[in-house]
Amino acid sequence: MSRKGWLLFIALCVIWGIPYLLIRVAVRELPPPTLVFLRTAPAALLLTPLALHRGELRPLLAHWRWVVAYTLVELAVPWLLLSHAEQRLSSSLAGLMVAAVPLIAVVLYRAVGAGEHLDARRLAGLLIGFAGVAALVGIDTGATDPLAIAEMLVVALGYAAGPLIISRRLAGLPTLGVITASLALTAVGYAPAGLLSMPASISAETVGAVAVLAIVCTVIAFLVFFALIREVGPSRSTVITYVNPLVAVLLGVVLLGEPFTLGIAVGMPLILVGSLLGTAPSLRKPGATSEARTGEPADDPAASPPTP
Repeated sequence: MSRKGWLLFIALCVIWGIPYLLIRVAVRELPPPTLVFLRTAPAALLLTPLALHRGELRPLLAHWRWVVAYTLVELAVPWLLLSHAEQRLSSSLAGLMVAAVPLIAVVLYRAVGAGEHLDARRLAGLLIGFAGVAALVGIDTGATDPLAIAEMLVVALGYAAGPLIISRRLAGLPTLGVITASLALTAVGYAPAGLLSMPASISAETVGAVAVLAIVCTVIAFLVFFALIREVGPSRSTVITYVNPLVAVLLGVVLLGEPFTLGIAVGMPLILVGSLLGTAPSLRKPGATSEARTGEPADDPAASPPTP
């Protein structure tokens, strides 16, 4: 990987590792609908001129139903539930549970016939990863809220389904256009509830958290992600999925004073190793495919990184 590629990779690992901490800070004062609105509205306003200038919104009109579906499963529902769950969960636990997305994606895509063959390595990865989730939830049961855990599982399912819609129904459409439209739709949808439930006053700490979420973790993050894909390709760019949870756990423990629990200590390595093995390209006989001949792994939507 080039120096530029490494810089983009490190930047994105940090940028998409900090939303869980910032959400945890923001929901102390902001209701979840307000937080979702305040994060998406500025991002949509900033990205829309760029998308219009590049002509990346008009091609979406013929596929508007699937754009709405993608918006619901990737942004509108997960971001609300994630914010609601973090009112009762630590940012470390929330970030680590999202690390199970690649595992859920492998199972989901196999169920609809969109995934690769599950060889022994990928199957072992699934078993290890889900054992990590079980350990994480089971060991820390006394310190977690069952409803919040259920909400995080729905978040993970939504993040897993989003790339499937992209690959099966929105393939070939401008990525920036899809993201911009999704942010705008989410902002419009949450505007009534978000504005009506907005507190009369907000602390500077919360304003800063929301500003970083909207500008850095959304606008800049997507632009960096697109640049990373251009620099290193889509397959290698998905490795951020395995680093983001580590950043989330570290920041939660160091900056928010969250406990590094036994569940995290046991579940974190199992989830990360399981995700790495479970989403690795299946082993093929040499010469069987162009990917095998070139040594470049085929793109697998199951490995697509979630949008935190």
